[in-house]
Amino acid sequence: MKNIIEREIREYASEYEKRHDIYSSWKVPIIAYASADDPLFLKLREVATPTHALPRDFIEDAKTVITYFLPFEESVANSNIEGRGSSIEWGRSYIETNSLIGEINAHIKAVIEESGYTSMLIPATHNFSEKTLMSDWSQRHVAYIAGLGKFGLNRMLITEKGCCGRIGSIVTDLAIEPTKRMPGESCLYKENGSCGVCATRCVNDALSQDESIFDRHKCYEMCLYNADRLKDIGYADVCGKCLVGMPCSLENPVSNIKK
Repeated sequence: MKNIIEREIREYASEYEKRHDIYSSWKVPIIAYASADDPLFLKLREVATPTHALPRDFIEDAKTVITYFLPFEESVANSNIEGRGSSIEWGRSYIETNSLIGEINAHIKAVIEESGYTSMLIPATHNFSEKTLMSDWSQRHVAYIAGLGKFGLNRMLITEKGCCGRIGSIVTDLAIEPTKRMPGESCLYKENGSCGVCATRCVNDALSQDESIFDRHKCYEMCLYNADRLKDIGYADVCGKCLVGMPCSLENPVSNIKK
């Protein structure tokens, strides 16, 4: 089933971008798995939010959390480097990728249930408190548990294909062997202090090279600013300036220096 799920995710994403009304393009998705019993899920109630959901809040007999990363093509990332506001291409990719995640999840749910198992659909975004700006199902934290990547100074997940893209997840009672979390860091700043560019790229002073400082309200303020600017293409409450034009935008820079 693991091979089938991975093939279906990759083929669905490939076919999706061929539709006449899709402007975005993606690199080949990467996929990772977490055991529903992983003790780090409980830790999320300490490091994320006390109300963070557990896999068994969705399915009583949950066995696995499937996570995947849809990496943006380089042209999408590069389009967002200049200016204070997000590019139309970046905003459109955010909207279209969220829709793609919804369709992939529905498709994989059908594939899993055809084999006699159960799965639960989880939205790609907008499942957070507007007061605390904390999510009760953090796609990034869940993907970290599954071994999909490591957090950077920008609070984004740096995968082997960088941090420019979107994450989806599926909870299921199908047992799949968990992915091993790689040791070490993926962020150059955390690895050896040699970067920190993301903090200087933040256009609303939400980030700092002091890892303990992050103003999520200033970050969200910029997202809402872009949502208003880009309202003609849909609801794109994004920014992304701290993800683009950096060593970790499209790859894992720590892996590269160790090769």
